[in-house]
Amino acid sequence: MLKKWLCVLITAAMLLSLTACTPKVDETSPTTTLAAGQPTPEPTPEPELPYEYGLGVTFRSKEPVTYSMSFSDASWYPMTEKWKTEGVFAKITELTNVKLDITSYDSGSYTDSITLDISSGEASYIIPKVYDESKFISGGAVVAVSDYVQYMPNFTDFVEKYQMQPDIDTIVRADGKFYRLPGMLETPLQDYTIMVRNDLFTAAGYDIKELEKTWTWEDLYNVLVDVKAYMVAQGTVLESDYIWSDLWCGATSGQGNGGNLLKVMGASYGVPSGWAVGNGMEYDAATDQWYFASISDDYKEFVTMLNKFVKGGILDPETFTQEDNTATSKWFNGTTAIISVNRSKIAEFRKGLNDIVGTKNTDTYVAVSPMGSKNTIAERNRLENGVMISTKALDDLGEEGFIQMMRFVDWLFYSPEAYTLYKWGVEGETYSLVKDGLTGEMVKVLLPGFKCGGLGMNGTSDQDLDIRLEWGYAGGNFWYGHSLAEMSDNFSRELTDFYARIDEYRELAVTNPPVKADEDQQEQLGLWQAPLIDNVNTWTLQFVTGKKDISADWDEYVQSCKDLNCDEMVEMINEIHKG
Repeated sequence: MLKKWLCVLITAAMLLSLTACTPKVDETSPTTTLAAGQPTPEPTPEPELPYEYGLGVTFRSKEPVTYSMSFSDASWYPMTEKWKTEGVFAKITELTNVKLDITSYDSGSYTDSITLDISSGEASYIIPKVYDESKFISGGAVVAVSDYVQYMPNFTDFVEKYQMQPDIDTIVRADGKFYRLPGMLETPLQDYTIMVRNDLFTAAGYDIKELEKTWTWEDLYNVLVDVKAYMVAQGTVLESDYIWSDLWCGATSGQGNGGNLLKVMGASYGVPSGWAVGNGMEYDAATDQWYFASISDDYKEFVTMLNKFVKGGILDPETFTQEDNTATSKWFNGTTAIISVNRSKIAEFRKGLNDIVGTKNTDTYVAVSPMGSKNTIAERNRLENGVMISTKALDDLGEEGFIQMMRFVDWLFYSPEAYTLYKWGVEGETYSLVKDGLTGEMVKVLLPGFKCGGLGMNGTSDQDLDIRLEWGYAGGNFWYGHSLAEMSDNFSRELTDFYARIDEYRELAVTNPPVKADEDQQEQLGLWQAPLIDNVNTWTLQFVTGKKDISADWDEYVQSCKDLNCDEMVEMINEIHKG
């Protein structure tokens, strides 16, 4: 259930006070027992470290140091040299005396690019935005970061404060170690949902605010049939047109698996798909068994429903091949009535539509996504993508230098100070703290002349500078995880209300238990997974777009998965699970 965080979200203070404390030191010296009357010896002074660090303390190296880092560069807010000379990277250096030597890759091919780097022995020291570290472990290319979290006060404090250990256990391997520093969330927040043209829904006779409470995908389909009929009657679209052409599913960011839409919709049927496809496995608590969900009855029901939108002339099949900006252009032009959205895009999508169609003619609403066979949302985990550390860093820096780098990484990815910096910029330069007139709380607001798509703040003028485009703030390589207060410090009242409605209308699915495969098992599972999931993704998109007939071709699809060892994968994972 989501009830845990709702009251926290509504009452959370927007100002996060950072209280400096004395830097921690490692207590590695043995305790000496003194005989009676023996004078107390002078304590052995701790060796002076070449850097400052600690909980509530800004990490700072006493001498300039450089660490290499991979960077997932999003095409919709591409990195510029200005980010390094006066933006987020320059500010990190000013505070810490650490320069990040960035190797940038297009976000669409980021995983393939870092894989090539690791295989060739040219990996960066710090490798963020990693969703699955499995294939990098067996060759020894990445460090078991669990061996070093004892040196990371911000990380360990978060784990203790928010009882994250059971979540961390889900990424622990058979050797008792974990190899990715995850983004950690106090509570899951469903970011991706749908935005609808409420003016069109209303004109077609529907109250979206009532519908969203209990609506299913079948309900949404029936509503959109009537919405389309209204749009055709008004001459907005032709009968042959589609009124839903989505983004985050195709060439730009769909990753060949249907991306966001299949993730969100699949979750409502209790199956992993799209961005969340993973290895296609799901756990059944009733039987205490893992099963291959991608060939289950729930999966068949899921793809059948999504295909119905395509077959019925509602969902554009180009959704799964087109560029993201093609989808947004159709929305801005007023030819579609619904589009996927996340927190950072609400203001942008609303403004783009209003600029072309006009504010007098449009009314948009961010809705809770429909239910499938389950009443669950897509997000159920408190861990996100995270950071791998290459063995090359340990080899190059040596143990002490490596520990120094890990303490910098701890500050960069887990300290409230760094989180505020790379999300909002610098107080007095890009944002200020003001008292909210209704709550009396101190909240962050962008200074006049600035806006930020990443924060969902469009500014007041077309001349306003976007702090993400201009200087790299609010970017996805750093900004994920943290406490609810931190995650929500840019939320509008609209968003606060949206999360209250999710809390009331939907539930969190139970997190799957960990599967602690040893090195040999992990290697074998990896060998099975790659071709198997490629096959699942290919068939799924063919089913959805109608290139394959679900009724006629389903058995052939199931057999193709069995031919690619899905049953063997199930058997091995259950053996590991049973221990």
